[in-house]
Amino acid sequence: MFSKTKIETSMKDICAKIQEADAIVIGAGAGLSTAAGYEYAGERFNRYFSDFEEKYGIHDMYSGGFYPYDTLEEYWAWWSRQVYYNRYVDHLDLYQKLFQLVKDKDYFVLTTNVDHCFQKANFDKQRLFYTQGDYGLFQCSSPCHQETYDNEELIKKMIEQQKNMKIPTSLIPYCPHCGKPMTMNLRCDDTFVEDEGWHQAYFRYQDFIRRHQDLKIVYLELGVGQNTPGIIKYPFFRFVERNKNATYICINKDTYCPQSMEKRAYCISEDIKNVIDDLLKIKLEK
Repeated sequence: MFSKTKIETSMKDICAKIQEADAIVIGAGAGLSTAAGYEYAGERFNRYFSDFEEKYGIHDMYSGGFYPYDTLEEYWAWWSRQVYYNRYVDHLDLYQKLFQLVKDKDYFVLTTNVDHCFQKANFDKQRLFYTQGDYGLFQCSSPCHQETYDNEELIKKMIEQQKNMKIPTSLIPYCPHCGKPMTMNLRCDDTFVEDEGWHQAYFRYQDFIRRHQDLKIVYLELGVGQNTPGIIKYPFFRFVERNKNATYICINKDTYCPQSMEKRAYCISEDIKNVIDDLLKIKLEK
């Protein structure tokens, strides 16, 4: 049984749990980046994609990523914008405050976000596991091999040189091995490339969980929705239920937890940015 009862508690209690913990695992979903300013719809979408909306009736960045564009020139005009404005234009204030909150702790970050914000906000790269890919990487569309490629230089050229919703044909990226078109390293089907870096991060995450499984550990879940609950939310439930020393903290618009762990859970249905601001203020006042 799950409880949707909003557990009322003070920010001081939550801050104390974080500061007293032996370790913290942060599980971050799309809601965290939305709170940071990376909205995929509304005014921000209209600012960068109004021409695509007018031509195709696309109303948000998520949907536009799946649209079957007629040409690779148009496909990459879309994707270069989506990558550039969500990967290479920074909105890091919230992430930097989150880092200040946990930087003195033994932490690890598990995230389904692909915008690279944790690393840009000074989180240790060796303590990050991006399960679903990275806007900053290309891969072969087949894929014929399990490698990824940095795309910053080419993406910026696409942004600078595109006209009429198309990039120059000369900028279309092709696989250096088989010659097929490249695509984004984002998990959307079984062609997603899990390269060596992905597997190393997976190992480090599993090792962190194993080493801390019986200690006083906080599982801090931020902005995780129902698209992929099996990656962060449900494993966090299992970890907390198995460890009587563990605490579950969830900050999101819609929060819940199993009734069996309610006494060790804090479900805060408030704006993530406001909650992190409050927690950091309490920490700095001590």
